[in-house]
Amino acid sequence: MTTERNSPARLRVAPALYAGTAVLLALAIGGIWSRHTAEAAVIKATEEAAVPTVSVAPAKPTPDQEDVVLPGTVQAKFDTPIYARTSGYIKHWYVDIGSKVKAGDLLADIDSPEVDRQLRQAEADLMTARANDRVAQATARRVHALLPTESVSQQDEDQASSDAAAKAALVAASEANVDRLKQLVGFERVVAPYDGVVTARKTDIGALIDAGSGNGPELFRVADLRKLRIYVQVPQSYAARIQPGVPVALQFPEQPGRVFDAQLVRTANAIEPVSRTLLVELETDNAKGELFPGGYTDVHFTLPNTSHAVRVAANALLFQSEGLRVATAAPGGRVELHAVTLGRDFGAEVEITTGLQPGDAVILNPPASLASGSTVHVRQAPVAGADRRVAAGDASATSKAGKS
Repeated sequence: MTTERNSPARLRVAPALYAGTAVLLALAIGGIWSRHTAEAAVIKATEEAAVPTVSVAPAKPTPDQEDVVLPGTVQAKFDTPIYARTSGYIKHWYVDIGSKVKAGDLLADIDSPEVDRQLRQAEADLMTARANDRVAQATARRVHALLPTESVSQQDEDQASSDAAAKAALVAASEANVDRLKQLVGFERVVAPYDGVVTARKTDIGALIDAGSGNGPELFRVADLRKLRIYVQVPQSYAARIQPGVPVALQFPEQPGRVFDAQLVRTANAIEPVSRTLLVELETDNAKGELFPGGYTDVHFTLPNTSHAVRVAANALLFQSEGLRVATAAPGGRVELHAVTLGRDFGAEVEITTGLQPGDAVILNPPASLASGSTVHVRQAPVAGADRRVAAGDASATSKAGKS
């Protein structure tokens, strides 16, 4: 029996059985390990999917200076309406719009026959008054000489002196009236008040003219265009930084591509309560006559930036029920929500005046479910310029590869 159990055939079967068992055991262990690895991968993928991946970009500090562009109204340094100072008819006019004039140049003649007659009458009245005054003065002297002889009474002497004084006063009044009428006659010549350009003519030959000022129609308008004034309404938020000496440049639609210098000469030093703006006056040279009054210009102020604001992408804003928020990613991917104050809107970017510091990693397009303390995977947002350069490089490389 012993010899039969240990036969060679039986000895050959045992190693094969052991090998098969080992293979089965290895396969079982491999399957269990593979399943465990797959489960771990699934768990890891699930955990990673639960943590959102976000793009971040640093909050940018505002520049030291900023260019503020505001509309301005252009006016001549002197712009004067010319009115008639005497009544009559326009006899002739000598200048028209665009005419350059010097101070004292004749603009028009006014025919005023009534004033001429009044002057002649006043001169005649003056001659009468002077004659009466001479008689009164002579009478007063004679009466005064007779007073010591008691040929006349003191009352006679007083009466003569009083009459002489009255006649002298009439002479003075007549002379003043003659001078007044001579001035009115002189106003029949309408002259330019200063060197300039005639910008309007609103009368014609034969037109009836009434003496006056702003109540009647103006005859001409003369402007000095060698220097121009520009008036700008500056918003209250910039008022504290508008001071004489800040750099100012002008751009005009009729002069495309050109920039003109200007000087800030004065401000109103008060905010207009209706528009909440500060009136600012600028001045620019126009010796060549290239610029025209009455239009508008774009005024560029280069102002010092005194704020501590930052700029972030407009798509970084979170509008929540608690208010406006911006999410940042701290080292390690921890999220923080910041209450911020919104400043100016620059389109793709907005200004944040409080709540952020320069360099903060601001999350772009944050999910609405994002909350403080949550975790995110951080991915640096590509720079637009860099993307363009990389794309250009790839295109160049592809082109070279195609040629080769």
